Amino acid sequence: MARKVVPELAFERAQGAYMWDADNIRYIDLHGAFGPCILGHNNPRINDAVVRAMVGQFSLCGSGTNSLEGRFAELMCTNIPSCEMVQVLNTGTEATMAALRMARGITGRDHIIVIQGGFNGSHNDVACNVLTPLSQIGPRVSPGEYKCVPLGTGVPQAHQQLIHIVNFNDLDSVRYVCERYSIAALITEPILQNLGVIKPQPGYLQGLRQLADQYGFVLVFDEVKTGFRYSVSGYSEISCVQPDLVVWAKAIANGYPISALGGKRDLMEQLCHADPAKRPFMAGTYNGHPVALAAAIATIECLLENQGDVYRHLEMLGSTLEAGISDALTSNGITHVVSRQGSALCIYFMDHHPQDWHDLASHHRVDFDARLRQALVQRGVYVFPLAMKQWSISAAHTKQDIEFVMDAFDQSITQLKSSYE
Repeated sequence: MARKVVPELAFERAQGAYMWDADNIRYIDLHGAFGPCILGHNNPRINDAVVRAMVGQFSLCGSGTNSLEGRFAELMCTNIPSCEMVQVLNTGTEATMAALRMARGITGRDHIIVIQGGFNGSHNDVACNVLTPLSQIGPRVSPGEYKCVPLGTGVPQAHQQLIHIVNFNDLDSVRYVCERYSIAALITEPILQNLGVIKPQPGYLQGLRQLADQYGFVLVFDEVKTGFRYSVSGYSEISCVQPDLVVWAKAIANGYPISALGGKRDLMEQLCHADPAKRPFMAGTYNGHPVALAAAIATIECLLENQGDVYRHLEMLGSTLEAGISDALTSNGITHVVSRQGSALCIYFMDHHPQDWHDLASHHRVDFDARLRQALVQRGVYVFPLAMKQWSISAAHTKQDIEFVMDAFDQSITQLKSSYE
């Protein structure tokens, strides 16, 4: 039900930076299907690669590998330092589930640390504690952990006992949990992008790496949202922190359904361990589907062209939009910060950049955020109409598109200013 929002628009088609609803009303898209359409909707080069794969009679043979899988693995392992080997999968949920199963199998431990406010998929280990009301989890504790609050029914209580929730940017709480339980893995987005754009504090990711080495747990970076959006190498390279395992999806194939699990060779090789008793089970009929692989290969090749020129274009658009938003809000006396990493940003109506969920939930003007999003949608700018969700720029956007967005933004702020006070 994550797509059930108001207004309930039915989008019929999309091209580049634009989407059209069932009434043929055009919107500039700053949602990007939760982020994966890094090159814009229906990018011709990506679609052409998919057509070539079908015309070339590639098919889902379900045995061994094919040349597309080989090329994909070559691109990933050559350009991503944290990816020494890679397994092709289908969804982010499937990939995080596989990563945690691997961590448990390799370490022989059962307990998992999950970050409050992060979203790592819909399986039992991680489908919990995203936009959790503070009334359910209580005030900030550090060091300490929070109650596991599943996102819906159906998660056994016994399973919840294996999941330990701590806040982002809180190394003391990670250490607290590690001293009390046998931790198999900690999984985190390196930037909390399901709460907008909450960045790691200096030294936080490095601290996680040190704690993983000290306590022997597997450090898993969920780069489903950060991977490929800022560089092909991912945020792990930007932060200079190498996790043990990494999960990608979304932008790998510009919206086509694919995900991947990669990481250190000694861990990934366990998937084909000679002893079945030591081999984490991983299988899927659609793993390595040629259509998705063709899209992924074309996407990565586009992103690598001209030494990553696309990222310079995205940075220019992102900085322009950030400056325009901040100027408009400041001139209207509205307290805010704009948190941006490259082509992803979020506006927080508070006087500082949030460091975790408790900070955000305690200070952000959620009501004003939601009204602003509704006003923008009414003016032809589609941002996901739920407070605290990231805005995503694609390479298909132009300076003129950003100018249109700013005109709509200025009009929206003028309309809503009185409701802020």
